[in-house]
Amino acid sequence: MLSQEAGGTRNLTSRIVHDLGRAIVTEQFSAAAPFPVEAELCRRYDASRSIVREAVKMLTAKGLLKARQRAGTEVLPESSWNLLDPDVLGWMLQREFSIDLLIDFTEIRMSIEPRAAALAAESAKGAQRQAILHAIDRMFAAERGADDALEADIAFHTAVLEASNNRFMRQFTDLAEATLRFSIRRTNAYKGVARASATDHRQVADAIVQGDARAAAKLMHALIQGALDLLMTAGGHRTRPPLFD
Repeated sequence: MLSQEAGGTRNLTSRIVHDLGRAIVTEQFSAAAPFPVEAELCRRYDASRSIVREAVKMLTAKGLLKARQRAGTEVLPESSWNLLDPDVLGWMLQREFSIDLLIDFTEIRMSIEPRAAALAAESAKGAQRQAILHAIDRMFAAERGADDALEADIAFHTAVLEASNNRFMRQFTDLAEATLRFSIRRTNAYKGVARASATDHRQVADAIVQGDARAAAKLMHALIQGALDLLMTAGGHRTRPPLFD
């Protein structure tokens, strides 16, 4: 009984966090419609003060809110948000489409994933290599209609990050997954294809399995550079020259 009550409390807290988080990021609060006071939130969600306070504390930790003594709770500007929080990024992707947001995130991927591929080539364990190869098998299966192309593509990129065995890069997996669910469909549409090329991804996987760090980094860079070029062109920006020849 206690565990069920605890689970219900966690679920309600999570629902409040996501509901208010989306509302903040989509600019539903303003000077004319300020963030609700605690008593109003308790009534709105039929929740106790402790649950509401926990939800507000979580949103504060994400950089969305700031409590001011005797002045209520203030909604903070985007410059204060924790953009590396998967929830915050997910909420941002749910508001009006911004290709510049995808460009910014893809540039972060450019600085992380090629190096992750190189590290995976140098240090991936057997099970981690198998996870990468399994994701590739799924991508080829998706080309035959036997698997989900988006899920397979995401599985590949997150498997490479995990196989880097770098604790900071592995922390990037949730953030990458949140954005890839949105960006992959966009870049494929701009490219005029239904799914990413399994063959191109297989080349990265082969380099990792063969322990060729330089090739793995270069090939992963080319994959992400291609996506970035598509986004830059679609956004009316000049494409940037690649770092690798």
